[in-house]
Amino acid sequence: MKNFLHLLFFFFLAAAVVQQPTQPQPYDVLIRGGRIVDGTGAAWFRADIALRGDTIVAIGKLDGATAKQVIEANNQIVAPGFIDTHSHARRQIFEETKAENYIRQGVTTAIEGPDGSSPLPLKPFFDRLTQTRIAINMGALVGQGSIREKVIGLVNRKATPEEIEKMKALTKEAMEQGALGLSTGLFYVPGNYTPTEEVIELAKVAGRMGGIHTSHMRDEAAAVQKSVAETIAIGERGGLPTQVTHHKIVGKNNWGRSVDTLRLVAEARARGVDVTIDQYPYTASSTGLVALLPQWSQEGGQRELVKRLADAATRAKIKAAVIESIKFDRGGGDPKNVYIARCSFDQSLEGKNLAEITASRGRTNSFEDAAETALEIVAKGGASAIFHAINEDDLVRILKDPLTMVASDGGVEIPKRGVPHPRSYGTFARVLGVYVREKRALSLEEAVRKMTSLPAARFGLLDRGVLRPGMKADIAIFDPARIIDRATFADPHQYAEGVSFVVVNGTVVLDGGNMTPARPGQVLLGAAARR
Repeated sequence: MKNFLHLLFFFFLAAAVVQQPTQPQPYDVLIRGGRIVDGTGAAWFRADIALRGDTIVAIGKLDGATAKQVIEANNQIVAPGFIDTHSHARRQIFEETKAENYIRQGVTTAIEGPDGSSPLPLKPFFDRLTQTRIAINMGALVGQGSIREKVIGLVNRKATPEEIEKMKALTKEAMEQGALGLSTGLFYVPGNYTPTEEVIELAKVAGRMGGIHTSHMRDEAAAVQKSVAETIAIGERGGLPTQVTHHKIVGKNNWGRSVDTLRLVAEARARGVDVTIDQYPYTASSTGLVALLPQWSQEGGQRELVKRLADAATRAKIKAAVIESIKFDRGGGDPKNVYIARCSFDQSLEGKNLAEITASRGRTNSFEDAAETALEIVAKGGASAIFHAINEDDLVRILKDPLTMVASDGGVEIPKRGVPHPRSYGTFARVLGVYVREKRALSLEEAVRKMTSLPAARFGLLDRGVLRPGMKADIAIFDPARIIDRATFADPHQYAEGVSFVVVNGTVVLDGGNMTPARPGQVLLGAAARR
């Protein structure tokens, strides 16, 4: 009887404990009073968002909820963190770990390794990112040009079957180490020397392992349609998603051809090819000044190029090609359209255009003299340059296409270093401030989709890009009436305005407009490395 009473006592005690109302555990972060643009393209709605650890755990009317940190959104837009699918962040991320020019635009993830150029192998790069601790997430593509250079160098010839097998093995290794796919820079050396069939062989490897292909095409000017067709063919025959990266139409004689290139993309989609586009919202491009020179002249690298320029007959041929490029391609028809962004051997050239530099050397503003100046700069080590040769109508037409996502083609910048393209500081804010608010070319919801769920799905980042419980907590909060880019071509080192809070993996890195010391960024690995 005594034992029975003891058992009965413990039963009622246990029942009392079970029936006690449990106090809800406080969230780590609670975002209240915002207008949610969830990334899908759906209309905004009012709700609170609760985070625990690096994950979104609740969205809705969370009255009475408590948290270690409460963010009052005050009717601002709460969106997924923006994803930059074409970034050159590796150039300075180890020096500028806070990536402030990205964070202040609402960018929480950058994809490296575009244009056929990447670290090789990738694992040491990923390991260094992890050890360094950075503010943004980073993933990477493996560059076809980097692979080709490692196997056969900067030579203008077809690869042998044995060499192709070596390149396929390197592609496989990179995918296993976490590459999100394969990038090509078929405009650049050595990518330009690569036949389409060779690219397709590597694309097949990346495709079988869950990767994507992106391409800086062979030509964005007179042969732009042919280049789009090649990009589509790589995806169609390689069996993987394919992307026309930083799509643009270069050169006045070619303006308007975006009508035809977008038609090619639509027709490919209609027959089942998984092709998409990315773009930055500026009418100028940026790359090395050597882009004015023909690719054949760059075989073997800088040393061989200098030798060719020292030969009078060869120099004359190269110069003639540079004149054509200034007239009809990246030069936009005037040496004044070509600006020096960075020049390591003579920083006094930075911010000046080719016409100004040519005049300072006692020459005329002729195409011939401007070409001579360009050759002198390239021979001394080269420079990065900005080329004004794109039309606004093409830009808007491409931006409005539902298959186009937003990408900067910029990188992490160090304030006051050089005179870089403003896209590094302003791309995402510019789309929201200029093309959504001012020009009304896009709705707010559609613009956010192009920066979040579309690129996330495209690159296999399936736990990011949408605000939903269970998704990773990468979040940007901004005022749609204030967000704007401030960077200009003349004064690019100006942060975007209007973003008040940024959360990366559940940790606040921009708090009320102030950078925090947090560095919660992660390396985002591709499908093959996650298996």
